[in-house]
Amino acid sequence: MTTLEQAIGHSQHRNPLSRIMGQQVFWVFLAAVIACVTLSLITDTFATERNLFNVTRNFAFVGIIAIGMMVVIASGGIDLSVGASVVLSAVVIGATMEQGWPLWAGIVFALGAALIVGLVNGLLIAFLGMPPFVVTLGMLSFARSMALVLSNNKMIYEFGPDHELLLALGGGSTFGLPHPLIVMVILAVIMGFILKWTRWGQHIFAIGGNESASILTGISVRGMKVSVYMFSAFTAGLAGILMVGWLGSVTTNLGTAMELTVIAAAVIGGANLAGGEGTVFGAVVGALLIEVIRNSLILLGISTFWQGAFIGVFIVVAVGLDRVRRLRGDD
Repeated sequence: MTTLEQAIGHSQHRNPLSRIMGQQVFWVFLAAVIACVTLSLITDTFATERNLFNVTRNFAFVGIIAIGMMVVIASGGIDLSVGASVVLSAVVIGATMEQGWPLWAGIVFALGAALIVGLVNGLLIAFLGMPPFVVTLGMLSFARSMALVLSNNKMIYEFGPDHELLLALGGGSTFGLPHPLIVMVILAVIMGFILKWTRWGQHIFAIGGNESASILTGISVRGMKVSVYMFSAFTAGLAGILMVGWLGSVTTNLGTAMELTVIAAAVIGGANLAGGEGTVFGAVVGALLIEVIRNSLILLGISTFWQGAFIGVFIVVAVGLDRVRRLRGDD
């Protein structure tokens, strides 16, 4: 039987390489790198400037929302309404700018709409004790319905005097880097710092690891839960704004089934669905792997309908490997 002192000593004497290789995100990142190298060798189009630009831009949308989803999962919750928040924020900024409002006003209204979705989710979950799955599933339907009502289920493609600014925001680039990627990197750096070095970040993992103990230590669990769901909705709203700028139009099917993709990205990147674990880098790497899979299917001439199958397999494998790692750690 291993004593506590032996376990501590074993942990302290593990070399840095062993610790890195013991992380799920390391193997996911390695898989993404191997996939990229392989595709570069067997296809003539993957490593082209245009395709790499598309890959980085597309995975940035998922990565932005996956960061928010990871925070929710780390706190012990789940948010199924992010796809609806995407389309609601997209419709709001589109409808606002169509009426002649400037870009900044459209962004404020769009993010405000998304934050309201997160606020309602958080209040119902934190103060009424309703299950996150039920609340966010209901909000998915409600928010998407509101998007249909606001747009009258019509495409919005005219954005007033700041039309070109919006298109540049979501579809443009700086120094060859797509703007959504730049936004994702900035968000990832900020959140990486916050989660590691601030009380808010530490409390998220504490709540996800043991909510009862967190309450006893004086953490405002209810307030934390509200803030977590608001942050998740904020990232979805931010992605929705950027998507409108990239597409140049707003359709009500935007963000459909996106909640499944971002949950997959967070879980594949090492977030524990039971709560208490997860990293920003892992969420981003998970999003990258999913986009590489999608892009590879297209380049290899394989139906994209297979994407869901591959993602499902990766989720099960990721959770299974994490379970094996935990059992070995317990031994």
